[in-house]
Amino acid sequence: MTAKLVQGYEVVIGFETHTQLSTRSKIFSRASVAFGAEPNTQACAVDMALPGTLPVMNMGAVERAIEFGLAVNAHIAERSIFARKNYFYPDLPKGYQISQFEIPVVQGGEVSFFLEEGKETVRKTVRLERAHLEEDAGKSLHEDFIGQSGIDLNRAGTPLLEIVTQPDMRSSDEAVAYAKELHKIVTWVGICDGNMQEGSFRCDANVSVRKPGQPLGTRREIKNLNSFKFMQQAIDYEVRWQIDQIEDGHAIQQATVLFDPDTGETRAMRTKEDAADYRYFPDPDLPPLVIGRDWVERVKGEMAELPRVMAERFVKDYALPEYDATQLTQSKAVAAYFEATAKACGQAKLASNWIMGEVSRRLNVSEMGIEQAPVSAAQLAALIGRISDNTISNNAARQVFEGLWNKEGPSGSEGDVDAIIEAKGLKQMNDTGELEKIIDEVLAANPKNVEEFKAGNAKALNGLVGPIMKASKGKANPGQVNALLMKKLGG
Repeated sequence: MTAKLVQGYEVVIGFETHTQLSTRSKIFSRASVAFGAEPNTQACAVDMALPGTLPVMNMGAVERAIEFGLAVNAHIAERSIFARKNYFYPDLPKGYQISQFEIPVVQGGEVSFFLEEGKETVRKTVRLERAHLEEDAGKSLHEDFIGQSGIDLNRAGTPLLEIVTQPDMRSSDEAVAYAKELHKIVTWVGICDGNMQEGSFRCDANVSVRKPGQPLGTRREIKNLNSFKFMQQAIDYEVRWQIDQIEDGHAIQQATVLFDPDTGETRAMRTKEDAADYRYFPDPDLPPLVIGRDWVERVKGEMAELPRVMAERFVKDYALPEYDATQLTQSKAVAAYFEATAKACGQAKLASNWIMGEVSRRLNVSEMGIEQAPVSAAQLAALIGRISDNTISNNAARQVFEGLWNKEGPSGSEGDVDAIIEAKGLKQMNDTGELEKIIDEVLAANPKNVEEFKAGNAKALNGLVGPIMKASKGKANPGQVNALLMKKLGG
């Protein structure tokens, strides 16, 4: 669904995303966070708050929070505090979760992305409210085949950065585009591996609907969306469900819901709590987290070039459109592939077109990343060079690319391009004398088209270009053909 009214209602969406930070140990203990360990083998006394234990802040988690704040142009609080969020759940042995409430470490910020709306590409920006550090709970395991449930505390204490947006999104398309951009940012800077299947990047969508101009409606929170496909399906279903409820005269009750991919429906899990229900109070075992400006500057100096900064550089250095630059900085690997290609061929826009077009299409079909692409940046640059110097046409270039992708010709060198061009006989005909001879023969054989063109029917020219290209076996330079035709016909 696009950013327009749905059955006369405006859709309002906000996100809460739990990103598991890429530390080797937990946020308040030295226990490992490695995925896939046997249940309860990575839970220690600190994670369960056993008597006599005290939490100790993991500085690696703090530095990753600082990196995120810098990546989204947020304010990094010089002083933030941890609180106890009290609630009962079987996989929360403490009876509370250590989190940040009143003063989060990251405040504000924004995430921008491009979105297709009809025939236009529109830039959207989602404002961030905050990003705060907290620990994860454990996991309940429901074994249906034996009718029992178990508790695995390996995840208890895993460091999380919860990223909360303002309710700025107005469609499932915007929500998914935002989630993908956020995923790109956290994986780019290396604070999270982004593995959605393993729970490293989990999204909760707060969805409500309202009539235009009315106050915000009652929201329902869709928990633990772990794929972009399910995210869109869940939001679309929830929007339709809420509208149907309102149209039937029912009030929406604030609730936490789950999405069932098998049925394509959301179902209520529990009525939604408000902040007051959690009885937040400062954690007495943890002092305030103090982050000096020198610490922030050190982290900033050690960070790799950010995607938004790199995109700005691509626009400035390579004269690319903003859209191209943003697409080419979706991952470090794609950006590196582009830069290597552009520098080698000197044709940045052509390199961008090929990477965003044919290269991306084939990668999607093959379900592989650009790191596994059979065509190297050097080979693509050599191919673009042959287009630029009129050795081959665009149509012939696609045949050469096909040969490169299928590893035809000598392997692993730029010479593959020339070898395939020679083997397939794809060189353009640039001999003016030979081409003029073909054109004269076609003109003599098609007097009707010639008369119609001279009478003012510009489309009659197409009836001449086709036979010329056929007679030249597709080797004629289309631009040269048109120029010579116009010269001979007095166009």
